[in-house]
Amino acid sequence: MIIGVPKEIKDNEFRVGLVPAGVRKLVHAGHNVLIESGAGLGSGIIDHEYEAAGAKLVHDAATLYAEAELVVKVKEPLAREFGCMRPGLVLFTYLHLAPLPELTQVLLDKKVTAVAYETVRRNDQFLPLLAPMSEVAGRMSIQAGAHCLEKEAGGRGILLGGVTGVEPGNVVILGSGTVGTNAAQMAVGLGASVTIIGRNPARLAALEKTFSGKIGTKISSRENIAAEISRADLVVGAVLVPGAVTPKLITRDMLALMQKGAVLVDVSIDQGGCIETARPTTHSDPVYTVDGIIHYCVANMPGAVPRTSTFALTKATLPFALAIADKGLLGAIREDPALKSGVNTYNGLLTNKEVADSQKREFIDIDELIS
Repeated sequence: MIIGVPKEIKDNEFRVGLVPAGVRKLVHAGHNVLIESGAGLGSGIIDHEYEAAGAKLVHDAATLYAEAELVVKVKEPLAREFGCMRPGLVLFTYLHLAPLPELTQVLLDKKVTAVAYETVRRNDQFLPLLAPMSEVAGRMSIQAGAHCLEKEAGGRGILLGGVTGVEPGNVVILGSGTVGTNAAQMAVGLGASVTIIGRNPARLAALEKTFSGKIGTKISSRENIAAEISRADLVVGAVLVPGAVTPKLITRDMLALMQKGAVLVDVSIDQGGCIETARPTTHSDPVYTVDGIIHYCVANMPGAVPRTSTFALTKATLPFALAIADKGLLGAIREDPALKSGVNTYNGLLTNKEVADSQKREFIDIDELIS
């Protein structure tokens, strides 16, 4: 199979879909790999390293898309890439389609078979391709939030860890999954006072044990969220409903409860965000203020630490990419239910129920198409 890896074009996105070690494995398995020139530079990988691993360099994205059977990316295609979509192409990347009806329509119209990293799900509900970037984003949420709390950045002038004789900052985390857990690790490490709000009592109890009583927990309800954000310096939105638009846990009217200069970091913005006033921002222009509350809603947070993120991501994605290349998509998804759950569009049909429900579109079960 011919596998193509284009250069990412999202604002300040420096990750890349494959590293040289992955190229080497694919080539050793008998496949051809095309790398767009400069695709790895942001992650500290020069073209020569890809060539030494057996890849062929391509100098423009249009040629790469035209020749590749499988395209391995990091982020969803943007408008200037829509023209490269074509029937028969298999696209393997983060998609987050629920809040993106225009992209969904393009993939359907162009009959692209699109496999989304974020909906590849094992039987135990673990999301193996989302997890590594959730770890990065969770940890970065505290780093970014702490900076936004500085006075020169418009914040309350709070040091999260406090100092002797001065109490630490209050961090409230909405969500107890991978993002929330990693955010808590960073916040606790800085010495902040941390409360996690989640829906699963057993999960919250496990986190209290993991953190040896250094965090507080509450069951998710509008009343509990309102009470906690009223005293919060930093709130991290870490809610995920795989494939679907994220529910809005903080509404516009609830901002009035918060202290001026407090910070909201909505990590779930890729799926629409869990804060009503959240909208996607970029690393070039990451923050805005609503009712005196700072919003940080960068949709590709791990792109700011590409060296770490690329190697963490590609370690997880390579086995799946290799399976698609070796067996073809149909063969791979017939053998692996986790990969099958990642198929969002198939030859002009929408095969992810959560996306279909979010966009009020017709849905067809992938099993009906491959049986």
